[in-house]
Amino acid sequence: MPARRRTVLAGFAVAPAVAAFAGPAHAPPAHAAPARRSPSASGFRAGVGVSDVTGPVAEVGMMGYSSFDQVAHGLHQRTRARAYVFDTGGGTARVAYVCTDTCMIFQSVHDAVLARLAQRFGDLYTERNVLLTAVHSHAACGGASHDYAYNLAVLGFRQQVFDAEVDGIVEAITAAHDDLADATLSYGRSELLDASVNRSRDAFDRNPIADRDYYPHGIDHWMRVLRITRAGLDVGAVNWFATHCASLTNENLLVSGDNKGAAAYFWESDAGVRHLDGVVPFVAAFPQTNSGDMSPNLAGEPGRGPTDDEFENTRIIGERQVAAARAAFESATTLPVGPIDSRILYLDMADQTVSGRYTDDGREHRTSPACIGAAMSAGSTEDGPALGLFPEGTPNPLADALGGMDVDVPQWLADAQYPKLVLAPVGLLPPDGWVPHVVKIQLLRIGDLYIAGGPAEFTIVAGLRIRRTVADELEVPLENVIFQGYANSYCSYCTTPEEYDAQHYEGGSTLFGRHTLPAYQQGFARLAGALRDGVDVPRGPAPRDLSHLQPFFGPTVDHDEPLPGTSFGDVVLRPAESVRAGDVVEVEFVTGHPQNDIRRGSTFFEVQRRDGTGWVRHADDSDWATRFHWRRESTHSAIARITWDVPAGTPPGRYRIVHFGEAKSRGDGTISSFTGTGDEFDVA
Repeated sequence: MPARRRTVLAGFAVAPAVAAFAGPAHAPPAHAAPARRSPSASGFRAGVGVSDVTGPVAEVGMMGYSSFDQVAHGLHQRTRARAYVFDTGGGTARVAYVCTDTCMIFQSVHDAVLARLAQRFGDLYTERNVLLTAVHSHAACGGASHDYAYNLAVLGFRQQVFDAEVDGIVEAITAAHDDLADATLSYGRSELLDASVNRSRDAFDRNPIADRDYYPHGIDHWMRVLRITRAGLDVGAVNWFATHCASLTNENLLVSGDNKGAAAYFWESDAGVRHLDGVVPFVAAFPQTNSGDMSPNLAGEPGRGPTDDEFENTRIIGERQVAAARAAFESATTLPVGPIDSRILYLDMADQTVSGRYTDDGREHRTSPACIGAAMSAGSTEDGPALGLFPEGTPNPLADALGGMDVDVPQWLADAQYPKLVLAPVGLLPPDGWVPHVVKIQLLRIGDLYIAGGPAEFTIVAGLRIRRTVADELEVPLENVIFQGYANSYCSYCTTPEEYDAQHYEGGSTLFGRHTLPAYQQGFARLAGALRDGVDVPRGPAPRDLSHLQPFFGPTVDHDEPLPGTSFGDVVLRPAESVRAGDVVEVEFVTGHPQNDIRRGSTFFEVQRRDGTGWVRHADDSDWATRFHWRRESTHSAIARITWDVPAGTPPGRYRIVHFGEAKSRGDGTISSFTGTGDEFDVA
């Protein structure tokens, strides 16, 4: 074997006020030899972009908790896609990385985005070099999937949700493409100990001591940050940290990016970002990593910890992530210029033969068709109650239209999934399973940094084992490899075999059996070996396409009517004449249905401040301090309630709230715009 040079990523800071600890996690893992390095290119180039992916915010099922009762009735903050494109000035290879404030990236969205990119850019952006991921917000719109199990609770496929996500992601990538310029990339790390807890500690403790020692607190406590600088100005940051986006409970009915969407907003707002003004000097994404067993609910119950207020918890967990990210950002060390590269592999996870090299007993094993276990139905006590997907005696028109779920569990499948108690063999349901089984795994290289993307919610030890597999195959230090969950598709959870045996919520949700993780490790080893040797790996089988059968059984908008004696835009609740910081301003308007125009890239309202003889926008529906509530007053009439929590530091002056809406006529269904203007008030 030829001599190889080893490069270790540096810049590992400890965030202020966070106690350091002694232990193996501080020491870089030992490897036999460094990675093979291609000749350096002339330099990195990077581009950043952001776009709106907010779907309809009223009468749409929300994604994450699978609760029939969690139907959106308003908006807290707009959800966005943040894109980063990297290449080298002297080469043709590039990669695109996108993080959205949604719950998952489904195969349907992935495929549509790539088709749109091909129309615009040819073969420049492909399934090989584009990685799409989501923050896993449990307060995002549902219905973008073509997988029936993930659409049951939202009563089917929602075209508006799908279009908003696809359009926004394509726009963000296009903006990043157009923004490409010479850049310096830096990488840093800091500790964050008070933004997550292990919600499945008993399962975690079943892992070998080498795994437990790597995480002495039972959490993945590292914030990892990629800093992007151009011409001496910081233009972006990608901030990986493992904690569920479940600070908001299933009782919340306002669309939101949860704690990670809030974190992105806080940092970008501080940097001067004003989306509606087209001012985006800095793009900050807060993606997940291996967060399958990481909860932000520090008190061990939904909506509890650090406080008993779910929105306050969302803010606090978001701000803690920002603080840790800033610490890593400030201490980040410049990455040496190196190759940009990528590899993908599609695996049929229902039918993998796994070598004994990757199994815990050293013997060959097989995966099996997807099954949901009783432990999944029981739910997670820390983040949410039992899943409502399959309640006995509850009719579901989508399930009925697809032929129901009355499928016996054959003994061979029960044996293959042991010790899971199988509740539903979703992989056997017609026409080709209700969850995906052919899924993409991906490996990106950006200089000496490697990003391994998998399509599930991996526990921290499951993610660690994939990182070790990739690092060993590449012969690079472990810290050079970042694990990226929720990537490109979604097929529930992935635990270690030892955790699977405990059959907690995560184990019951590991669809393809006890050897799911070893199968992924085997696939990632192939990718890493191919990347190391500069060769391609066969793509694998094609994912199934169920786009032709996507029914929807939820409510639709027939027409809108104003309340008797009113017109659209009329004010029915007026604000106080004078308020101070800390007060809540409330205004209500007669309105139409938000589905008439989701106002993507726009806003449902503005908080305006008088400036001389005119009015200027001070806040809108993307801001933390505002909320947009929508409610039906009758079959066809509705009210919009807009609130503004006046923040500290708000400039004194004259203000008003203006609502923008659309109404659908009874006759021909024409949609007309209207504006409602609230009474003026003073901020003292």
